[in-house]
Formats: sequence, structure tokens, C-alpha cells
Amino acid sequence: MSIELTNLDKINFNQLYIEQKEQTIFKPKSSSDWDKKSVFMNEKVHNSIYNEEFLELLDLKDIETLLDVGCGVGNLSLKLAPKLEKVYALDYSSKMLELLESNAKQKGIENIDLVNKSWDDSWDEIPSCDLVIASRSLEVADMKKALTKLNSKAKKKVVLSYKVGGSFVSEEILAVLNKDIIKKPDYIYLVNILYQMGINAKVDFIRSENKQKKIDSFGDFVDSITWSIGSLNADDIQNLCTYYNEVLIKKEPQEEYVYWAIISWDKRVKHS
Repeated sequence: MSIELTNLDKINFNQLYIEQKEQTIFKPKSSSDWDKKSVFMNEKVHNSIYNEEFLELLDLKDIETLLDVGCGVGNLSLKLAPKLEKVYALDYSSKMLELLESNAKQKGIENIDLVNKSWDDSWDEIPSCDLVIASRSLEVADMKKALTKLNSKAKKKVVLSYKVGGSFVSEEILAVLNKDIIKKPDYIYLVNILYQMGINAKVDFIRSENKQKKIDSFGDFVDSITWSIGSLNADDIQNLCTYYNEVLIKKEPQEEYVYWAIISWDKRVKHS
């Protein structure tokens, strides 16, 4: 029996990513969507275990400047700025940047420059930095284009995070909703796209709290699910209500996590 072998280089991983991204139920959010979410984010994001575990993986030796792409309200920029000479915090939500600026003033941090731009805008005037990070901000239509953009602005290192599993809603909740969804591309696409760009990336994994399992009210619970997968019908709401009242609020308190792939590469290391 003969086995047909596939040459990895013949597989266009970026095209596969684009096609799945177009079909997935998880649609991109606009800047105005994030503007509306900014106050909630500012209340929740600064004290997450995610920040601690992300920062533990960063080696800041010989790093003086940072570009934080998709910086949000500054959960990472604010912690890194005191250790660096300059931070450029980029986000397409003006409200997120306003809150970051306010947070920085409260902490007496003066070395953060705000950049109100999107992935699709020109970054020509943004200075190249020693370190470029993109934390939970890579829900883009064309992954190779985004990765190329990050790489072009990094003098030394790039570190990004991408959710593991292809879904922003747990399998348990999807089962409650009886939804057979098309997931978004998983992190392995990024590793393969980088490989085809000539970059051998390192992959680690960290955690963040499962916010959908720590909701204080049913209304907030529904809002969280709707944010991820869009509008819900009456049956969906009823199924979620039953799950919330009979399962979720009766569970013994325990921390549950979602996982993120930390994908990084050092431009100073040459790969053959």
C-alpha cells in the first residue's frame, strides 16, 4: 500500500485561515463596540492572572522600547512602562486610550505615547521598537498581513497571544444552546503561517479567568454570550436561563480558566 505524502510548503495556511475566519460565528468587533466595552474592561482586566503569567514570560534584557498593539486600557503597558524608556500604546478604540491615559496619570507614568490606529491603518510614522506585543488583539481577517506588520516594527522580539480552542464560548455552554458552530482558526494556524514566513516561533501557554462562569447576574451572563456569538432567540434565552439557575449558580465556587497560546520569536536569532 502506498502512502501519499503532502509537502507542507504546498499548503497555504494563511488562505485556510482567511476562509475559516470568514465563515466562523465569531465576528470581529468595531472600534465603537470596544468603546462601549471600555469601562467594563477597565474594571476587570487589570487584576487578571493573565497579566501576571504573560509578564512572567517576557525577557526584558536589552529591551528599552515597546509597541503594545491592541493595548486596550493598558493592563500590560502600565505594568511595563516603569521598566522601559518608552512605550507606544496602540488601539483603534479612542475610549480605551482615554482610560489608559487616565490610568497612567493616576500612577504618575509619563513615558507612554498613545496611538489611535487600527490594523488596516498605515503604521509608517510609528517608530520601530525593541519589543512588539499583541496581547489578545489578533482577531484579524488576514493573519499573514498582521504578523508581517508586527514583525516589521520589531527590532528585537515579538510576543503575541492567541486564544486556544477556536471558540470564545465553552463547549458546555454551546451544548446548552444546541449550537453546532464553525469555530475560528486556532492558534496552530499562526505557528504554521510563521513557519512559512521563515520564522520558527516558540509557543507557551498561559491562563485567564473564565469570566462566563463568574457572572453576577443572568442579564450579564446573557450579555457575555451575546457579545461572543451574536443575537440569541427565545429558545436560546430559555436554555441559558435553565442552565444559569439549575447549574451555574449552584456550582461549588472554584476557579476555571481559559488558555492562551503565547507565540514569540527573537529576530536576533537566525533560523536556517
